[in-house]
Amino acid sequence: EVQLVESGGGLVQPGGSLRLSCAASGFTFSSYGMSWFRQAPGEEREGIAYINRDSSTPYAESVKGRFTISRDNARNTLYLQMNSLKPEDTAMYYCAASSRSWIPISWRLSPTTYRTWGQGNQVTVSS
Repeated sequence: EVQLVESGGGLVQPGGSLRLSCAASGFTFSSYGMSWFRQAPGEEREGIAYINRDSSTPYAESVKGRFTISRDNARNTLYLQMNSLKPEDTAMYYCAASSRSWIPISWRLSPTTYRTWGQGNQVTVSS
């Protein structure tokens, strides 16, 4: 069964850091493009970052310089390192997978690009 499971979220103070993980199974992880999204209550789902087999592009302007996407193909795991967290980063965070071997840059942070989604993991930034 194709499955994505996020973990690593929780409560953190402003300025703190968290590392999210997304464990993938049921497909050839290394051939998939992967992305992180987030959605706060009442807001549209926002694309955060995209990574192909070897490198990442682009990042959302709201997180650029603070968040880093990475992947370990041997472990079938996607990561999101989040530093200098702000209250506005509070959201449900989702990982997503695309079977396309290459995705145009303009499509990489669009939710409609992806058919496979994790269940989400809550990140709350509060003092």
